[in-house]
Amino acid sequence: MATNLRRLFSVSAQGVLLKKKLPGSFSSCRNLCVCSGQTTESITVTSSPYDGLETSLGGDADKGFLRWGNGGGTYHSSAVIDSSALVEFGAVVHEKAILGAEVHVGSNTVVGPSVKIGPSTKIGYNVSVSNCSIGELCVIHNGVCVGQDGFGFYVDDQGNMVKKPQALNVKIGNRVEIGANTCIDRGSWRETVIGDDTKIDNLVQIGHNVVIGKSCLLCGQVGIAGSAEIGDYVVLGGRVAVRDHVSIVSKVRLAANSCVTKSITEPGDFGGFPAVPIHQWRRQIVEAKILSKRKP
Repeated sequence: MATNLRRLFSVSAQGVLLKKKLPGSFSSCRNLCVCSGQTTESITVTSSPYDGLETSLGGDADKGFLRWGNGGGTYHSSAVIDSSALVEFGAVVHEKAILGAEVHVGSNTVVGPSVKIGPSTKIGYNVSVSNCSIGELCVIHNGVCVGQDGFGFYVDDQGNMVKKPQALNVKIGNRVEIGANTCIDRGSWRETVIGDDTKIDNLVQIGHNVVIGKSCLLCGQVGIAGSAEIGDYVVLGGRVAVRDHVSIVSKVRLAANSCVTKSITEPGDFGGFPAVPIHQWRRQIVEAKILSKRKP
């Protein structure tokens, strides 16, 4: 063994060095003990890692993007990421983003510039989060989009469709869960807010400037138009629609397929289109059935 190693290493009076060094900006040394039948030799091997080892697999050092060691994702050098955070392969964390302890970012997810994500929040695959802050212990499922522009336009004097500025953010509280393929738009004149402990199902649309209180439940395919305001402990059944600029007080429950066309100012159960108190809606249904059975 010792004879074979001598063929590979160039021996000098000071030690044994590799004849050809790998390119790199820094070196590391290791002491190896080589044993033969009769002798033991100490060998010092000096090696250098390849340039760009930390920027491989999609990294771009010229643009400030590096590879995150815990998961293999890509992050910008100006981002602040806790050492315990997991950024999976294919995910990208942009400049000045902040990721807290135990954050988990799934593959192909994009964390936009200056986004803040609190500790122990889990983000699934193919998620886009931008112009937002997210609290701790949140769960954001696959395909969610948070912080994109709201749907705001007006017609100018020349009859042209002009986009209204959408420059504010989304603020998501603690322990919020957001279902797959849900979209939450950023604010224009005030921030879009999701309160603590609110749970949102799949395929929900939340428009710009919407404020949702704490501990609300939004079932699948709910649509909330811009600038609506919803109190605490509100439950919206499947496919409920809420028009723009209306408000709903706390502790309201809306039956599935209801449509809120004006503000609800008293707690209770509501249903129908337009939404009315639940007992009134039930009478409407019964009356409609009776009328349909009458002979012309």
